[in-house]
Amino acid sequence: MPQIRFDLDRDHIELNQLLKLTGVCDSGGAGKHLVASGEVRVDGVVELRKTCKIRSGQRVETGDATIDVIAR
Repeated sequence: MPQIRFDLDRDHIELNQLLKLTGVCDSGGAGKHLVASGEVRVDGVVELRKTCKIRSGQRVETGDATIDVIAR
């Protein structure tokens, strides 16, 4: 399972953009589709809001990827 560390340089990032910037999805639109499919969990809970605000300290999981969001 790929472990990805994302250094957050602001207060938050939208979930679909996080998936795009980490390479989990090719585009923000693909990220929205992935979230809508119910395949994304934030801190262990399925998240269906495409633009959910992800903050430092949160963990996003989808498929075989885990993204740890860390404050820069």
